[in-house]
Amino acid sequence: MGMLDGIRCIDELELAGQKVFIRVDFNVPLDKKTRAITDDERIRAALPTVKHAVEAGAKVILASHLGRPKGKPAPEFGMEPVGARLAELTGYEVFVPDDCVGEAAKKVVQDLRDRQVVLLENLRFHAEEEKNDDAFAKELASLCTVYVNDAFGAAHRAHASVEALPRLMQTRAMGFLMKSEVSNLSKVLETPEQPFVAVLGGAKVTDKIGVIESLLGKCSAICIGGAMANTLLAAKGHDMKASLVEKDFLAAARTLLEKARDKGIEIVLPSDVVVASSTEATSGTTVSVGSVPDGTLALDIGAASLDAFKKHVLGAKTVFWNGPMGLFENPAFSAGTSGMARALAEAPGFTVVGGGDSAAALRQAGDGLEAKISFVSTGGGAALELLEGQKLPGVEALRMPRG
Repeated sequence: MGMLDGIRCIDELELAGQKVFIRVDFNVPLDKKTRAITDDERIRAALPTVKHAVEAGAKVILASHLGRPKGKPAPEFGMEPVGARLAELTGYEVFVPDDCVGEAAKKVVQDLRDRQVVLLENLRFHAEEEKNDDAFAKELASLCTVYVNDAFGAAHRAHASVEALPRLMQTRAMGFLMKSEVSNLSKVLETPEQPFVAVLGGAKVTDKIGVIESLLGKCSAICIGGAMANTLLAAKGHDMKASLVEKDFLAAARTLLEKARDKGIEIVLPSDVVVASSTEATSGTTVSVGSVPDGTLALDIGAASLDAFKKHVLGAKTVFWNGPMGLFENPAFSAGTSGMARALAEAPGFTVVGGGDSAAALRQAGDGLEAKISFVSTGGGAALELLEGQKLPGVEALRMPRG
C-alpha cells in the first residue's frame, strides 16, 4: 500500500458553507524580547491550503501549537503574533480567541464572514492535547464539520488535534503541504532512483540510528558529518580528544559500520576536520582525523572531506540530506554545511533536504540555493521517522477504512 492510499486531499472536498478545521504547524521561532517572528516559513508553507479553503467559501478554523507551554496558558507562547503575521500575508482578518475550546471559540467561528479566519489559541495550553485526550478532541470536533491536516511537522505526534480528532470526523483530508511532504519523501523511501546517496549530520548518532539502519537497505553510500561523525570515527579507533563523542554508543557504532560493510554500503566519514579549543572560537585549524590536537574539538568537516562528500552527491540520482556538517551557527565552522548546501543545489539528481537545521542552513547559505533543491521538507522529526519506516499517527488518522 502506498503512503497516500485511502487519503483524500482538500481539493477533493466540497467546502462551501462548511466549518473547516485545519491543523497547521505554526510553531515559528520568536524573538524572546519582542515576540517578533524571526522566520515565517512555516506560516507561508500552509498558505495554499488556507487560501483554498477560504476561497471555496468555508469558515476556516486554524489550530497549532507554539513552543512548550507545558499544558497551561503561558502568555509568551500565545498565538497573537502568528495571527498578526498571517493577516499581513493573506489580507484576511484573523481572529485569535482567548482559548482553543469553549463558548468563546464557538462564537467566533459562528460569526465568521467572508475573508475572515479564526486562529485558535495555542493547543498546548491544554495538557490534554499532548495526552491525545478523547474528550478534548471532542471539544475541538464540536467547532467543525470537516478536518484537514496540513501540519506535517507535527504528524509524528499522537496528539489530540493530530490523531484523536480526525478519527472522530467523517470528512477528513490532507492539505497541500502534507500531500507534497508525503509524496516527495515517499519517492526517497519507496522508489529512489539509484545511485542514492544520503548525507547525515547533527550532534548524535543515537538520534539517527533508525534512519541509518533503514537507509542501509536503500543507499549506495551514506556520508556522515557533524558531531555524529566523531562517534563513528572514535569507533574506528581515532582519538577525537575533546570532541563530542557518545562513548556509551561506541560498541553499537562498530556494529553499525560492520552492517554497512556486509551490505556493501559505503559509509563515508570525514578524513579531515576543523578544530578549535571552544565552540565560541572565532577561527579553527584543519587537521586530519588521525591527528586531532589535545584540548581541541572537531567543529566542522575539512575541505578534503567536503570534496569527497560532494563527489558522491554530484554523481547521485537521488540525494537526501539531514543535519549540518558542523557548528554552522558560528561562521568560523559553517564552511562544511554551506558547501554541502551548494553541492545539493548543483546536484543533477532528485534532491531532498529533511527539515530543521538543514533547511535553516540552506537559507543561511543564501544565493537562492533553496529554490534549486527538488524538495525541502518542513518537518525534521516527522521526515526522519517516515524514512525510518515508521507510520506517522497524523497521516494514518487521515486514511479512510476500506469498504
